This record gives sequence, structure tokens and C-alpha cells, in this order.
Amino acid sequence: MSNLPKIAALFEAYANNNVAAVSDVLAEDVVWRIPGHHPLAGEKHGIKEVLAFFGQLGKAGFQAQPFAIAEHADYVIDHHRGWSSFGSGLDLTWCLVFRFAQGKIQEVTNFCSDQHRADLFFHEVYRLKPIPERLAE
Repeated sequence: MSNLPKIAALFEAYANNNVAAVSDVLAEDVVWRIPGHHPLAGEKHGIKEVLAFFGQLGKAGFQAQPFAIAEHADYVIDHHRGWSSFGSGLDLTWCLVFRFAQGKIQEVTNFCSDQHRADLFFHEVYRLKPIPERLAE
């Protein structure tokens, strides 16, 4: 059975801010890896963290346009344009590698065409609090 319709459903749900539909395609213990050295970077564990990440992308007006999607066994690779006009803007290409297990997205690794530019953008949009307020106790 193909997982391609589930990726299409994920993009559509994200574009329409349909949280329930996004949740439907994710495994409860999904791991979503965001590369970089910026406030949104790092691994997101579980549906709640992934949805919070998507929520932050939405606040920056982030949009995605798929170019090519390929599937092999339990893997789907998505190549897309991701952009935002927020702040100084960002317009890059991204590749996401999805791994499915039991019909749900279990693991995602995100790759960016210009990580340095993405880091600068996310630091501009998501400013860190000054020290000491940003340090955990």
C-alpha cells in the first residue's frame, strides 16, 4: 500500500491549518528532526511537539510547495520549496525523508539547501530572550 496519499494529506492539512488531519498521519511517538542552530532546531518527540513546531512555522507565514515526491518501501522523500515573506524573508528548497511504520509517519529528517540562511531567518523571526531570562533554572 502506498504512503504517498498520506504525504499529500499532510501537506494539505498543513496548508489548511487542520491540526486534526495532521495528527491523523503521525505516529504517537513520531520523531521529527529539524537541522540547524536556531530556536526551532532539534528533535521534536511526539505529536504535541511536532504540532507546536508547525504552529511556529505558521506564525511566520511559512508555506510549502511540493516539487517531487518519491517512495520506496517504508520511505517517502519529498523535495519542496519552503518560503516565508516574514521579516527579510526566506525562499529555499528542502528535502524531507519520511519513514513510515504501521501506516503512520514514524520518523522525519529535514534537509535544507542553505542551512546558514535558514538559521539566520529563524533567529530573526524567533528572537531569543536576553540572558538570564532565557536560561532554565
